[in-house]
Amino acid sequence: MLTFTDEAREMVQSFLSQSEGELQALRIQVDGGSPVAPSFELTLVTDEDRDPEDVEVDGGGFRVFLDPKSAGRLDGAVVDFVERVNERGFEIRPQVSSNGVKAPTGALADRVQQILEQQVNPSIAAHGGRIDLVDVDGTEVYMQMSGGCQGCAMSRMTLRQGVEKMIRQAVPEVTAIHDVTDHSAGENPYFTA
Repeated sequence: MLTFTDEAREMVQSFLSQSEGELQALRIQVDGGSPVAPSFELTLVTDEDRDPEDVEVDGGGFRVFLDPKSAGRLDGAVVDFVERVNERGFEIRPQVSSNGVKAPTGALADRVQQILEQQVNPSIAAHGGRIDLVDVDGTEVYMQMSGGCQGCAMSRMTLRQGVEKMIRQAVPEVTAIHDVTDHSAGENPYFTA
């Protein structure tokens, strides 16, 4: 089931009302990205824009159209509207679970995993944290933080100034490192021993 935060619901309803009835629904479509970090396209549409195979869900006062392929990837996702420094807009957080997810394989994945297990995780374990490799797409890697790192105010700095430096030094062919953690779900970001 797709869920909208109060902020996202209010913004969609506001945009729909500004169209003065011309637009009646929101379409969300997966348009690329990694399996654990897909990219999405959100568009306000008319009833005529609905494809017969679209899945329709209730957004909490408005209709949402999803193509069948996107519907499966959006199951359990949360749509939010965020306002941060130099960033304002919709954000979709897919449900990412490491349970039952097969670890990425291949030469690049193996080398990154080795750095995580031998250098990174022993260092952050003292703070109750852990970082897992959840996907590799070409030369881009996708990481998920848990424990004391999930939701920690220093997580971005840990990733960029610590983890990324270690990985790029040992595996220079890595071109990008993406954090796919749902930091808002962190329960213990300030672990104390």
